[in-house]
Amino acid sequence: MKSFFILFLLIFVLASLAQLVLPWWVVLPLCLGLAAWRGGSAGAAFGAGLLGAALSWWLPAAWLNLHGAGLLAGRVATLLPLGGNSWRLVLLGGLLAGLVGGLAALAGAWGRAAAASQ
Repeated sequence: MKSFFILFLLIFVLASLAQLVLPWWVVLPLCLGLAAWRGGSAGAAFGAGLLGAALSWWLPAAWLNLHGAGLLAGRVATLLPLGGNSWRLVLLGGLLAGLVGGLAALAGAWGRAAAASQ
């Protein structure tokens, strides 16, 4: 349980900082590398990657949606089948970022396990 929280905090903090200056996909190698370096079980790595990446996306997106970017998000949400609801777009974006982070962390944990078994 302790390794889950440490991995979650590392992913959350580093992904939040990295996304300020780097593209959105920086979450993928970050989660993969951190889970390979620090990961425990595959399930814990997936959960930590999912929550860390999703929160690193949801919190800034929700803040921006509340402070003026909601109009643009609403217009983008009308292009997608979201009914023009900007909050659905925020939730969908965070869910996708969380799945990317979770699967990358899972791959990192499996890579570590494969390297250790050789």
